[in-house]
Amino acid sequence: MTVRFHLKTHFAGYFSRRLTGNCHAEVYSCRNRPNEGVKNHCFHPFFGFNRLPVNLLAKLKSWFSGPERPEHLRRGELGERAAKAFLQARGLGFLTANYRSARGEIDLVFRDGEGLVFVEVKTRSSEGWSRPARAVDARKRRLLSLTALDYLKRLEQPAVKFRFDIVEVLLADGTVREVRHLPDAFPLAKPYRHG
Repeated sequence: MTVRFHLKTHFAGYFSRRLTGNCHAEVYSCRNRPNEGVKNHCFHPFFGFNRLPVNLLAKLKSWFSGPERPEHLRRGELGERAAKAFLQARGLGFLTANYRSARGEIDLVFRDGEGLVFVEVKTRSSEGWSRPARAVDARKRRLLSLTALDYLKRLEQPAVKFRFDIVEVLLADGTVREVRHLPDAFPLAKPYRHG
């Protein structure tokens, strides 16, 4: 059994094209139907009842929720949330997440007593080849150092100690299996100046 919609305005035609293009409905133009005088902007979408509710609901969800994020980004966000909770449980005070400057990004920034902690989070689903912390190579350490200096410059150069930590988050079946904290993982990379 099918339902027939007859839309006669330009806007309704636009919306019917958007709707039917993603709901696998058939669209017939009035040009193909000589009995009716309206041309080009009159569409007759036909929906089967068995497909309409499911496809329409999925389309409405995609319109309001936006595009689905790639798997690696969802895993990264899960790892950052787990690392944040882990460090807060250890007594560190959370300041900000995903601080960006022109030279890079720092995943998490915490306060530990009177000092600052810049945290790089590495999330992996397995340790097949090496530990996640090995992904923080010399280039990444340099970018993290420059971004940390940008953060301090934004705070107007406070006389504060700081360190760089790495948090490894291991996942199993989409859930957090293990969190490892590597405090003071590497020193500030040279040159020690702001850009």
